[in-house]
Amino acid sequence: MAKDAKHAAAQSPGLTNRKAFHEFEILERFVCGIVLAGPEVKSLRLGRASLDEAYARLKNGEMWIVKMHVDEYRDRGQVKLEPARTRKLLLSKHEIAVIGEALERQGLTLVPLKLFWNERGIAKIEIALARGKKLHDKRESEKAKTAKRDMARVMRRF
Repeated sequence: MAKDAKHAAAQSPGLTNRKAFHEFEILERFVCGIVLAGPEVKSLRLGRASLDEAYARLKNGEMWIVKMHVDEYRDRGQVKLEPARTRKLLLSKHEIAVIGEALERQGLTLVPLKLFWNERGIAKIEIALARGKKLHDKRESEKAKTAKRDMARVMRRF
């Protein structure tokens, strides 16, 4: 891949899981690599994926992302891949140990927040240890967001 193409890929916005910020209280974030097949990379570069229902899990000392939907690439040739298959995440052993301990001890969830391309053009996922919000917490978040928006609107007028 040419340097300009890598630079353009690094500047592309990627995918975000906006629903995660509404449903969960984000405690700690980790950036990790993801194992993808060739057609999946091409599909991701076109933005044809979704993190909405995805979550990560620890299984046999390895981290996996489940229910991340990546549409099939149209010109894939003979390769046929399941769109919502489980994909391996690449983390160091130390990070996996920290996450595993937090999952067991505190009863937290691993939620993907963002999929992006680093400066070398490699796909990365930002996952977070999160705790589910209660209904009243969601209402408080909405009130705070609305108040901040109203304050900004008033400040622009003057």
